[in-house]
Amino acid sequence: MADFLLELLSEEIPARMQAKARADLERLFVAQLNDAGLKAGDITVYSTPRRLALIAKDLPDQTEAVSEEAKGPPEGAPDQAVDGFCRKNGVTRDQLEVHDVKGRATYFAVINRPGRATSDVLAEAIPAIIKAFPWPKSMRWGEASLSTESLRWVRPLSGIVAILGDDLVECEIDGVTSGYETVGHRFHHDGVVTIGNAGDYAEKLRACHVLVDQTEREAIVRDGAAKAASDGGLELVADEGLVIENAGLTEWPVPLLGGFDPAFLDVPEEVIQLTARVNQKYFICRDQSGKLAPNFICTANIDATDGGKAIVAGNEKVLAARLSDAKFFWELDQKTALEDHAKKLSNIVFHEKLGTVADKVERVAKLAEWLVSLEGNGFYQSSPGDTFHGEVSEAARLCKADLVTEMVGEFPDLQGLMGGYYAEKQGKSKAVANAIRDHYKPVGQGDEVPTDPVTVAVSLADKLDTLVGFFAIDEKPTGSKDPFALRRAAIGIIRLILTNGLRERLVDLAGMASAPYAESMIEGLDEDTRQSLLKKQFSEKLYLGFMDFIIDRLKVQQREAGVRHDIIESVTSLDSEDDLVRLLARVNALQAFVETPDGKNLLAGYKRASNILKKENVEQSDTKPLSYTPEKAEKALIDALDAAQPDVTAAIEAEEFEKAMTALANLRAPIDQFFEDVTVNDSDADKREARLALLARFRAAVHQVADFSKIEG
Repeated sequence: MADFLLELLSEEIPARMQAKARADLERLFVAQLNDAGLKAGDITVYSTPRRLALIAKDLPDQTEAVSEEAKGPPEGAPDQAVDGFCRKNGVTRDQLEVHDVKGRATYFAVINRPGRATSDVLAEAIPAIIKAFPWPKSMRWGEASLSTESLRWVRPLSGIVAILGDDLVECEIDGVTSGYETVGHRFHHDGVVTIGNAGDYAEKLRACHVLVDQTEREAIVRDGAAKAASDGGLELVADEGLVIENAGLTEWPVPLLGGFDPAFLDVPEEVIQLTARVNQKYFICRDQSGKLAPNFICTANIDATDGGKAIVAGNEKVLAARLSDAKFFWELDQKTALEDHAKKLSNIVFHEKLGTVADKVERVAKLAEWLVSLEGNGFYQSSPGDTFHGEVSEAARLCKADLVTEMVGEFPDLQGLMGGYYAEKQGKSKAVANAIRDHYKPVGQGDEVPTDPVTVAVSLADKLDTLVGFFAIDEKPTGSKDPFALRRAAIGIIRLILTNGLRERLVDLAGMASAPYAESMIEGLDEDTRQSLLKKQFSEKLYLGFMDFIIDRLKVQQREAGVRHDIIESVTSLDSEDDLVRLLARVNALQAFVETPDGKNLLAGYKRASNILKKENVEQSDTKPLSYTPEKAEKALIDALDAAQPDVTAAIEAEEFEKAMTALANLRAPIDQFFEDVTVNDSDADKREARLALLARFRAAVHQVADFSKIEG
């Protein structure tokens, strides 16, 4: 047994690529071992900006010998076929064995493969791993790059260390040969570092100011940044993504505290944080009162002799220039009213088939105004009246205005947020400013959901217009591709509706949102009848796709809450149920019911009844006065249905779904007894027809709640 070290040395590997590169290196290495019949003990993978490394413990000295049988042609086959089989498997004709295969004598070649030295396997595996490496972006370099067949790597590959035990694994790829030598820190260590084996790799490099373990560097960045802030009487704003990025940018991280002119604090905090984080990879700090402090933490890649003073001074100078630009943009944008910024939206194409951003804003405004004009849908919980409607209209027409500002041009992530700040500075109401700021929310499953009525109206209208618009031009997501983030828009619609208890049917929302597209896309508008028909067909087709998409997203969203997809399917199969608030209340009540003994038994009875009706091709109940005296169990089911159906209907109309389930539960015992005592397919045609109708009536009663045929179990 021996340990194996592989190091691939190159120019700087982008920090964002290193985590996946570590995973890919281990995956490709294990695949090569598996193909050779080898298995390692523990495998550890490291990365720094200049190297990828892997240590595999306890590799055997060689692979095991194997014996394989290859099936050939049957005995008596033409000589040409038999000789070809022998050549293919490297055997002579007299070495063939004959075995019986389904009563027919068949030639077999027994191939004995001796074990191979592990070093030979690794020598072949290393170039294969390098060639197969799936970098998101790679490059060719040097004279060889004139050929498209030359080696590609994330950055020029300069060295390979490959040691098994204490022995070199000799290999070569595109002129780069393996050896014992690597390099230390770019500034702290001149010359090469000779590695003896896997056991001394990490410590030899540590002595040369290289920490190969990324988790160790992350801990130094995380703890060191917090200590630097604390030593300055400040509190670090935690940012784990920035910890990982700084660890990926350095081989010997040293966090340092710097500062900037407090005058820059007049700029919104988010702008300062983005300027420091995105452009410079700095952490920001807060003072003891929780306010943003005029300080930052940078991460040096050297242990400077002056304690980092020169490094801090240089970083302060760079950040000051960045913040000066941000302050200039902040002040310049405020010189133009949001209304005037909004006029420039007509110059920005939203989508070639959906018009400009100005067109979208107008659609969003009309849709938002329509939403808040409907009584009883949840928008009247606060600030009703003309002021409320005016705020909705104003917020909708200004919600995209900041897209043309200098600040959002520099920092696209601040769209919405800057519009909210500019609205406040312009004297707009708090509700309007909040709606502009938050109308993109929720962005993703974990994001905050707006609850202010003005914000909800604008946010919902914006997402509805986006989703319906792209469905109207048939730009739906396919597979994993979703270039217009329509899945995210659908999740946003669902969360806005459920969180705020908005009582609107999806058919109405889709219909109103699709109206502009139906009007603009349908030909023959001069013919009134044709126009109405085509509009109806367009809307119905669009609605079906929209509804299916929303329900699919609802299933995904509710899965995390433990809601079964088949229960949602059973409720949405009812054509009338597309009020999401009511739908989910019904789903939750139904799931709780079907998991009880009554629910499980009723489901079993339903499926038995449904199977009989399907076999007999009975679509619906057609009850007639009985021409015979029903049996006791038959009469009990009739009486139970007479009692349960009106109770179920009343409970559903009152949206008391638990009561509806209780009423359904009363059918459990009668249907069980019916199947126990009554022969459905009686030889008497009248009895048979009446009993099938009774089962159809039972099925219809259950369908008042949900389509139980969709429920698994």
